[in-house]
Amino acid sequence: MKVSIIGATGYTGEELLRILSGHPEVEIIHITSESSTGTAINQIYPHLTKLYDNVLDSMKDLDSIAAHSDVVFIALPHGHAMEVGKKLAQQNVKIIDLGADYRFSDPKVYEKWYKVVHTHQEAKAVYGLTELYRKDVTTAKIVGNPGCYTTASILALAPLVKQKLVKLDTIIVDAKSGVSGAGRSLSLNSHFTEMVENLKAYNVGGHRHTPEIEQALTGLASENVVINFTPHLIPMARGILSTCYANLKQGVTPEQVDEAFHAMYSDEYFVRLLGRGGYPATKQTRGSNFCDIGWHVDSRTNRVIVISAIDNLVKGAAGQAVQNMNVMFGLDEKTGLMQAPLYP
Repeated sequence: MKVSIIGATGYTGEELLRILSGHPEVEIIHITSESSTGTAINQIYPHLTKLYDNVLDSMKDLDSIAAHSDVVFIALPHGHAMEVGKKLAQQNVKIIDLGADYRFSDPKVYEKWYKVVHTHQEAKAVYGLTELYRKDVTTAKIVGNPGCYTTASILALAPLVKQKLVKLDTIIVDAKSGVSGAGRSLSLNSHFTEMVENLKAYNVGGHRHTPEIEQALTGLASENVVINFTPHLIPMARGILSTCYANLKQGVTPEQVDEAFHAMYSDEYFVRLLGRGGYPATKQTRGSNFCDIGWHVDSRTNRVIVISAIDNLVKGAAGQAVQNMNVMFGLDEKTGLMQAPLYP
């Protein structure tokens, strides 16, 4: 497969290159950057030396990029991907957007939360949380790759919501992310002296991944779901730990909770169930496409607590995008994604 990456110098673009360097069915054709056009990618990311010496192009000639590609990954900030997708929509090329532009079934929700007018509402994009929407991804032209917080949180809550084991108006998500989730651009919030030995919440009640989580859970429940979602930054580069709470419906047993998780994920390679009493940790998924899930049933409060851990740049971004690409092209979805977690 001939692959191009629009926006290859951000962390997700770079992570795509790292993962795809070990994919046996991929040839990288074009990589673009408007700020570093003409520069070799291994000058920006020396760790890619001997893996890539590709020179960064401009994305201005999208027709040429599409003509030479089977699939185009878009790793641009929100508001930019839909313009690229619209221009490529009539070309014989598949599109996977790692940003937010194609994640929402209702463009009005996107516009409300992202404060940007959606200019490609006719796209008919598919939401690419592979484990839940694999059948749709198989035939998709455009895939909106999920956000990192959303991947960890939706996978943690999906079995409980689908099996109607919890009260939908009691769901709380408390999630913590490494600083790479904020991107590569410099900002005071991700400055070393601001983050080291520090832990802080941000965008409480207003984080843009909130409606994405609600959209997926609403679809699973077949009724409206509204959650509380509080994100935090932690002083490490990679990883997300999502702790999710919900009140169980009357009479739901721990065994029913166990069965719900096993029924949904027992055949899913990239979801590792640690079981009741299991405690996922970010280091156990670092550098891999795995999502680890454990849960606890608190009989004292009649609540279930589900904990999930992912690498935000892999299962939460580039790895899941490659997983979707594999599904779109009829490959074993593990192809190129068999990296073991980095430990310690």
